[in-house]
Amino acid sequence: MEAESGAASPLRSSQPLWANLCRNLVLAYQSFGVVYGDLSTSPLYVYRSTFIGKLDHYQNEEAIFGAFSLVFWTITFIPLLKYVFILLSADDNGEGGTFALYSLICRHAKFNLLPNQQAVDEELSAYKYGPSANVAASSPLKRFLEKHKRLRTALLFVVLFGASMVIGDGVLTPAISVLSSVSGLKDTESRLTKGEILLLACVILVGLFALQHFGTRRVAFMFAPIVIIWLLSIFSIGLYNIIWWNPKIIRAMSPFYIIKFFHRTGKDGWISLGGILLSVAGTEAMFADIGHFTALSIRLAFVFVIYPCLVVQYMGQAAYLSKNLQSISNSFYRSIPDPVFWPVFIIATLAAIVASQAVITATFSIVKQCHALGCFPRVKIVHTSKHIYGQIYVPEINWILMVLTLAITLGFQDTTLIGNAYGLACMTVMLVTTFLMALVIIFIWQRSVFLAASFLLLFWFIESVYLSAALIKVPQGGWAPLVLSVIFMLVMFIWHYGTRRKYNYDLHNKVSIKWILGLGPSLGIVRVPGIGLIYTELATGVPAVFSHFVTNLPAFHKVLVFVCVKSVPVPYVSPDERFLIGRVCPRPYRMYRCIVRYGYKDIRRDDGDFENNLIKFIAEFIQMEAFEPTFTSSESPSLEGRMAVMSTRTGQSSLSLVVSEQDFVPIDDTIHSSKSLTLQSLRSAYEDENPQNRICRVRFQLPPNPGMDPAVREELMDLIQAREAGVAYILGHSYVKARRNSSFFKKLAIDIGYSFLRKNCRGPSVTLNIPHISLIEVGMIYYV
Repeated sequence: MEAESGAASPLRSSQPLWANLCRNLVLAYQSFGVVYGDLSTSPLYVYRSTFIGKLDHYQNEEAIFGAFSLVFWTITFIPLLKYVFILLSADDNGEGGTFALYSLICRHAKFNLLPNQQAVDEELSAYKYGPSANVAASSPLKRFLEKHKRLRTALLFVVLFGASMVIGDGVLTPAISVLSSVSGLKDTESRLTKGEILLLACVILVGLFALQHFGTRRVAFMFAPIVIIWLLSIFSIGLYNIIWWNPKIIRAMSPFYIIKFFHRTGKDGWISLGGILLSVAGTEAMFADIGHFTALSIRLAFVFVIYPCLVVQYMGQAAYLSKNLQSISNSFYRSIPDPVFWPVFIIATLAAIVASQAVITATFSIVKQCHALGCFPRVKIVHTSKHIYGQIYVPEINWILMVLTLAITLGFQDTTLIGNAYGLACMTVMLVTTFLMALVIIFIWQRSVFLAASFLLLFWFIESVYLSAALIKVPQGGWAPLVLSVIFMLVMFIWHYGTRRKYNYDLHNKVSIKWILGLGPSLGIVRVPGIGLIYTELATGVPAVFSHFVTNLPAFHKVLVFVCVKSVPVPYVSPDERFLIGRVCPRPYRMYRCIVRYGYKDIRRDDGDFENNLIKFIAEFIQMEAFEPTFTSSESPSLEGRMAVMSTRTGQSSLSLVVSEQDFVPIDDTIHSSKSLTLQSLRSAYEDENPQNRICRVRFQLPPNPGMDPAVREELMDLIQAREAGVAYILGHSYVKARRNSSFFKKLAIDIGYSFLRKNCRGPSVTLNIPHISLIEVGMIYYV
């Protein structure tokens, strides 16, 4: 019996390991369709982009061997060494990408430029991810960067520049992938003209963008098999070409052939690196998409499948070209044996669509993250999947990408020119990632500056050599990503600048609490039943828009809640930590504050339950305040900063209110409402016309509790009656203008640029999911 029990213990301990391995294998399988579509389709155009141009006079076997050696070591150093073995370890709560690195740096050093940040945000569970920053607290470099705001602003601009280049990838990847895949028809179908092939590529691109609103969930199950079949195909074709055409190509894995290549080609060989770097295009997706998978699963997929398949394909294609130098212009398709040409062509086209889909989805995510940082205008975000978190669709960005992609395709009409643009965009993003990773090594991993500098210099040297070659080709198509990045950077800068100026105006023109206290609990006006939700960007203080109401309206709601919806530098905020509740004034004023926190990758869903949760949280806060020692002095005027985290579980376990749900309970059946019959009929008509907005109304009741403090009971009754009377959403309709004595560039940015973006983006009431029937907007002019 003892032997049996002893044998069972290691078996039980091995089960979690086996389950974890199986889970990572499944995730590795799924990652093929999401992460590696772009990287795996690069053999379609690398050799053509390398040899067409300056290397026209060096098309010989030695140059082919040297080009393959460059491709092999490029794939080894950048995707394998830098990303797989180093960068995948620098995740932010499981999330990767440029914004994840920036978020980590901001949390471990005071580099954050997001407004309305509070010390309580640092208590979020996701905020504390990673090693403690105490060791790095005395770092001279850290103190130097924290001291100079311009350096922190420059760091944000570097991140945004990288984001702009990623958006540029969203334009260039579909163009080069689809055009390269259909270019195989040039030799096989000689009846097709260049214009007809171009038209076919445009039709595929239009169809690709037109289907985006369905989301990837319906076809995502096909993505992984398509890419796996594609990888097996290029591996088999590469192996066949090595054996059939030139087995000596294996020698070219030696770096000696790189030296010979540059010795023979000189400056022209250096310029050709702009084509070689396309072999690692799409590498950034390995790190950016880690949040959907795990680091281990992505490592397994790359090391055991992607890397060998790509190496064998490039090797086989080089073996074919070494004996067929005249085929360089369409090397991939001409290296395919005739019996399997059409199956491979179909798979190549499908793989190109998969690669494009992954980059388009990543672009949507980048735009959303830029918006969370306050650096992109408000756009509509559609959730395309109820089951897979994070799958989104942004209509405005989708159609802008489609127009730009078609313009690039029709304008360049050549994969070499598009490749010049594409390579520049990819390498710029890699340089930004390398720089941010060096800061992570110092501030988060708490390694020596020497180690970080070694990492930075090694990979910056490699990537700068490629980038310098790409910059030479700016006149031959390389200008495209630069123009696109400048346009998107200009949009981001103007929006960020205008938003910060507007926030600073609110910050410096807050209503004095002493002034409100001097008005008394009635605020000098009539307090009518109902709840007024006043939306503001301020996390503390009372916004100036409130004084407009008090001084210009004869009546106001009995219960006032200042609602601040803000972003924090973490990827996700747990629902149990999302809400902060506190008071603005002493209890008789019935004025509260609610702060709703979201991470940069959180999705703000309109579940229609915000009002009910808010009432429950405020009721819980009122009851908590009566018992918690930290809230005993609630009559003190200095209530700012006293916020309590209200979790959904806390609200569900509250004993202060009894909640009963009834389908569409008419107001007359509940506590008497102060609403006019006209307003009730308007709401009824609105709900009849918009059945999707009709939700189950919740009725709150106060349970009998003789031991409850009379003041607490009175406040809870006021809250319940105000809820039954109705909720109004109060939002400032602001007009931002530059002051008369402002500089010309400031007037240009604020009066023209920022005003244009505000007029043509989504309104705040739409992005905040505020019901139009309950919305009150207050006009206000900001002179910044």
